[in-house]
Amino acid sequence: MFSHLERPTEPLPSLRRLAADFAPVHAANGFIGWIFAATAPVAIILAVGARGGLSVAQLNSWIFGAFFLNGLISIGFSLLYRQPLAFFWSIPGSILVGPALSHLSFGEVVGAYYVTGLAMIALGASGQVRRVMKALPMPIVMGMVAGVFLRFGLDLVRALDADLGIVGPMIATWLALTALPGLGRFIPPIIGALIVGAAACFALGRLDSDALGAFELARPMFPTPAFSGAAMLELVIPLAVTVLAVQNAQGITVLRHHGHDAPIDAITIACGVGTLFSAMVGSVCTCLAGPTNAILASSGDKNRKYTGGIAAGGLSLAFGILSPPFIRFMLHAPKAFIMALAGLAMLRVLQNAFIASFKDRFTLGALVSLLVTVADIGLFNIGAAFWGLIAGFLTSWLLEKADFRALARANQTA
Repeated sequence: MFSHLERPTEPLPSLRRLAADFAPVHAANGFIGWIFAATAPVAIILAVGARGGLSVAQLNSWIFGAFFLNGLISIGFSLLYRQPLAFFWSIPGSILVGPALSHLSFGEVVGAYYVTGLAMIALGASGQVRRVMKALPMPIVMGMVAGVFLRFGLDLVRALDADLGIVGPMIATWLALTALPGLGRFIPPIIGALIVGAAACFALGRLDSDALGAFELARPMFPTPAFSGAAMLELVIPLAVTVLAVQNAQGITVLRHHGHDAPIDAITIACGVGTLFSAMVGSVCTCLAGPTNAILASSGDKNRKYTGGIAAGGLSLAFGILSPPFIRFMLHAPKAFIMALAGLAMLRVLQNAFIASFKDRFTLGALVSLLVTVADIGLFNIGAAFWGLIAGFLTSWLLEKADFRALARANQTA
């Protein structure tokens, strides 16, 4: 069953080789990739968790799993395959969970994580990942993703209206660093927005430094899973699709662009195993992180870039253990600060989701998928993201048959 899995082409590097391969540029890329994950995406988790009524202890456990466990996988895979393979958590998956928590228990959501992990392991073991990814009408999938992400873009506008003194400087900083790429390489726009926003919170007396509290180590929780048909239908397929067809596909494409032959089936199984262990502490599905891998692969010697993945993984281990004070700080920050940070982090992702949805084929199906998801009306206790996929697929199946034929022809010639 596992005979098709990609094998490492080189033995594990010795400590001397590892030390020689580390260079400032790779360490810097690892740090930037990690800090990207540790800022705005964490704000997204906190926004989703707060909306879903999760406790501080549950959020701490979620973030511990997202960083510590995925840091271990990142280090292991970067060493095995000598590539910058950074694993984190699925941001679309996190966002999908938010609406689900309004009518499902946390245990039911965790149960869906377990089933999703098992499904990914089975798919990776079957060797059919490439075929499944090619067969999916991606515009319909991305229409659902755009519908899920849209609320973060709207929240950014609402945050600006609610708290101009904090959000205004954050947006201005993000725009300036984005418009000046030379400066943005030294200070990524989202990091600049975080720093300026935090400074504005302190300057306006909206945040007390005591919010950081005492030094504290993470204490993971182990929620009891519950397995319900409603949670399986609502979450398993959308979670698996977003991990494999959105997140992993993006990461693999980025690595290929920089000359790395990413091990697709091994990555899929790693995501499944990571999801099972993450679920044990209430954390969302593991995925290959597209933005972080883009940073790791962006510069330096190709044969030494794997050390950037190790650096990012090591920092993730430390952050997972030491995260409670940072989480406490973020939770004490004004709501508009978190909304703005999450919204700015999602702007480019939302833009790309719209482009992928309406660029070429399946545009009507993608539009229906978007509208049903945005309407956020569930049926039979199953959330709108699932119905968005179903409605979009059925619409295209009925009215865009030529696009399905074109997709089949493209897969045959590929």
